[in-house]
Amino acid sequence: MISRRGTLRLAALGAAAALVSKPSFATNKIRIGVLKFGTVSWALDTLKHHRFDAANGIDVEIVDFAGEDATNVAMLAGAIDMIVSDWLWVSRQRSEGVDLTLVPYSTAVGAIMVKEGAPIRTITDLRGKKIGVAGGPLDKSWLLIQALARRDHGLDLAATSDIVFGAPPLVSEKAMQGELDAVLNFWHFCARLEANGFRRLIGADAAAKALGASGAVSALGYVFHDKWANGHPDAIRGFIKASAQSKDLLARSDDEWLRLAPIIRAQGKELAKLRDRYREGIPRRPVAEDAADAGKLYRVLAEIGGEKLVGRAPEMAPGTFWQELPQ
Repeated sequence: MISRRGTLRLAALGAAAALVSKPSFATNKIRIGVLKFGTVSWALDTLKHHRFDAANGIDVEIVDFAGEDATNVAMLAGAIDMIVSDWLWVSRQRSEGVDLTLVPYSTAVGAIMVKEGAPIRTITDLRGKKIGVAGGPLDKSWLLIQALARRDHGLDLAATSDIVFGAPPLVSEKAMQGELDAVLNFWHFCARLEANGFRRLIGADAAAKALGASGAVSALGYVFHDKWANGHPDAIRGFIKASAQSKDLLARSDDEWLRLAPIIRAQGKELAKLRDRYREGIPRRPVAEDAADAGKLYRVLAEIGGEKLVGRAPEMAPGTFWQELPQ
């Protein structure tokens, strides 16, 4: 009899085979799966446009996917070498025996946004309000903000407010139309709202620090298999260097953002706000510190999200954050 997990793995293999052609086994080739219109594409476009991959002895091939589930399936099936995902998902996979790991990509996270003139000034003012939440009830940012509201104010936002879950573009549109009192969205949607008359009430980054993090925690990372990294040490080191070079350019060059404007589909004040928030999200501290803080937040998330979020593992799995291979 095939187990449920085995059935899911077979389904993943079949779906990935339909989505992606056979992977390349060339040592310097890295196939990275991304959402076609996601923010990761900005950095990868910069990396390819300036040939940072070639300069570091690798060849990055970008494989577009329509949704996050498809990228995850392809990753688990071994059809691609790398994706971008969060450390919570990686930890759960490791706890279930899958050798995924990650290197930090971005600390940018969502925030609860309200209109500039709204009377909502503190988290307690959200009591009884209609709040739009992107990402679903198990979204990490939503859980962290709920945990902070409970701890510091005895406020159960899920019980005392009217919560409306929806896709990121939809909840932003409803907020703009005045159908929501507040909205929790992903960082780039928040940046666009900021450029259009909204302000941040509280960010998930602030909630994380209040709950024990010592600094900005990487929300997302480049995810790959330990076995693949061990077998392709030059490729993974080359990719990390190329990625750092692309981020350095995005951090210092306004002209690069103007070049990316058609891809980002923004201009003027909106482009500037996206640029500034992206730059704030570039990881700038040792991976060990990131991993330690993620471990602290994991325990908070496990308590409020339960098994639906983290499975049966009470602690973040060792190796979730990749330790660089010795030279």
